[in-house]
Amino acid sequence: MSHPSRSSEPCPSQEAIRARCFHPSGSFSEFKKGEIEQSIPDRFETIVRQYPNQLAVKMGDRALTYDELNRAANGIARAILKEGGPGKESIALLFEHGIDVITAIVGVIKAGKCYVALDPSFPKERNSYILEDSQARLIVTNERNANVTRVLAHDSSVLVNIDEIADPVSSNNLGLCISPDDTAIIVYTSGSTGEPKGVVQSHRIPLYYGFTYAGQLYTTCDDRFTLLHSVSFASAEVHLYRSLLNGGALFPFDLKSEGVHRLAHWLEEEQITICHLPTAVFRQLADALPGQQKLSHLRVVHLSGAPITQSDFELYKTQFPAETSFALHMGSTETAGICSAVADHSFSFPSEGAPIGYPYPGKKIFLLDENGQEVGPGEIGEIAVKSRYLAVGYWRRPDLTRAKFLPDPDGGDERIYLTGDLGRMLPDGFLIHLGRKDFMVKIRGYRVEPGEIERALLSHPQIKAVGVVAWDREPGEKYLAAYVVPRQNPPPTIAQLYDFLKTKLPDYMMPSTFVFLESLPLTNGKLDRRALPEPGKSRPDLDTPFVAPRTLVEKELAQIWAEVLSLDQVGVHDNFLELGGHSLVASQVISRVIKSFQLDLPLQSLFQAPTVADMAVIITENQAKKVGQEEMARMLAELEPLSDEQAQRLLLQEMPQVKE
Repeated sequence: MSHPSRSSEPCPSQEAIRARCFHPSGSFSEFKKGEIEQSIPDRFETIVRQYPNQLAVKMGDRALTYDELNRAANGIARAILKEGGPGKESIALLFEHGIDVITAIVGVIKAGKCYVALDPSFPKERNSYILEDSQARLIVTNERNANVTRVLAHDSSVLVNIDEIADPVSSNNLGLCISPDDTAIIVYTSGSTGEPKGVVQSHRIPLYYGFTYAGQLYTTCDDRFTLLHSVSFASAEVHLYRSLLNGGALFPFDLKSEGVHRLAHWLEEEQITICHLPTAVFRQLADALPGQQKLSHLRVVHLSGAPITQSDFELYKTQFPAETSFALHMGSTETAGICSAVADHSFSFPSEGAPIGYPYPGKKIFLLDENGQEVGPGEIGEIAVKSRYLAVGYWRRPDLTRAKFLPDPDGGDERIYLTGDLGRMLPDGFLIHLGRKDFMVKIRGYRVEPGEIERALLSHPQIKAVGVVAWDREPGEKYLAAYVVPRQNPPPTIAQLYDFLKTKLPDYMMPSTFVFLESLPLTNGKLDRRALPEPGKSRPDLDTPFVAPRTLVEKELAQIWAEVLSLDQVGVHDNFLELGGHSLVASQVISRVIKSFQLDLPLQSLFQAPTVADMAVIITENQAKKVGQEEMARMLAELEPLSDEQAQRLLLQEMPQVKE
């Protein structure tokens, strides 16, 4: 079977926009296509030799140059080889978001191993499954996560604590012979069978990231890149390797603890030039930008993780200057990028679907019908990608690998991956994304298979049947609804279901609402998801009785929560998480609280005080403290020009309680 295809070809309008993408320093150095055919350590060590004193990674007050990062990674690599010996087995990483995990990643790869990143915020059950399935017998961590790692490992795994590595350990390069075909990464994504599945990537894929982004955006050693995603997700690889394999500086930022409301200030403070962020985060960032703040150093804003809407593009034009380019993109863990384009304010947004651009170099795009035949011009078909730059396959799942990765019908070394996404090709080769064939969805930029959530819920002893569906909260932003048939009445409470699920699923897979039904709609014995009722905006049936707001502060907070969570009303004792709240929604709430009450509150305050009543207490206390500080400042200003005797007399008048 052979198909005509659409390959990457120069587009005059794209070339004109990209010609304006060069960094002002003019320091662009080409990443040649032939340089993909090497190992990650070989390329990285070349960059270290070119830019030894250049900033490699920075978070807060801590920073490493390329030489420092290389030396630290070499020490970790030697510690791994000492404990685990030679071989190409998988190594698990368990770190918080930051510099340590980046150093450990480079160390694992330099040791000739492949890494699988766990996440301390994931439930123990999920991390345990990934650890067992990946067959990792050695876990690399730091002192901060050592206790959690010991509990996870039991006695079956060897631990390497990077904070305990003897100093001095030789920091010279190891010089191991590593092929671009060797496995470098196993990334776990949501699985339709109910369990996460591992996607295997060779060294060639991260090098391909470095090559494509250098060529598409002219990335340089003077660029400063964001790292907003956890390294346990494929999205982080793009940021990580396009930076470290081109000599740029990488800046991790912890959205979960810092919140989107602090992101704009951080981008300006760190002089970020290329910002890659989930579409949902972009919307909040654009809304949070002060009227006059235009992020003067930002030359590219790059969205991924969810389809881009017309309103997203309008936000870009309104909130970002014409000098800042708007990068479009579509990819997946399996494909390492499919299409991309660079837009500016003059871009014409399509009337239907989401624009994703032209094929990446080395990628050929087909649109296929249900019979595997290419559709006609302008028709809709499943997006298939032909390339040698695809993931190796699925870890320990040869059946799934054969089903999704097809051999080259022409007998070459390329393969075809069936994405499950629908698209339509414009006459010039520009691809429009038109949704999914199956039920997989993107939630806050993460790939989610509803079947995995359904399986977790069905393990609850009081649940008979369940269906999970994604609904649009607003254009381009989805939320999950779980439809539950209980085995008996009364059914489990929402609080009980939430507590049960949080031991099994990460927060981005938690349903925002639960709907109890007597039975699920079926067609031919299968769940008819389209017949499930949309939840609407009614307050969930919580086990907490509804109590209306009693004070002005509570009324203002309840209104903010209701508007952000798209609910008709919120009680003062309703738990934020049980109402469908999560870290991204929490950022919106805190941003509005800061504006309404003129207080600077950390994101964590919402999780420490997860009800309107609790949050009202914090706000009232902070307001009183602020008034007290302002009054004290006023008094000190009045005292400054006075003599000691006059100052004492004024203090006694203002603060009579100090009199005996």
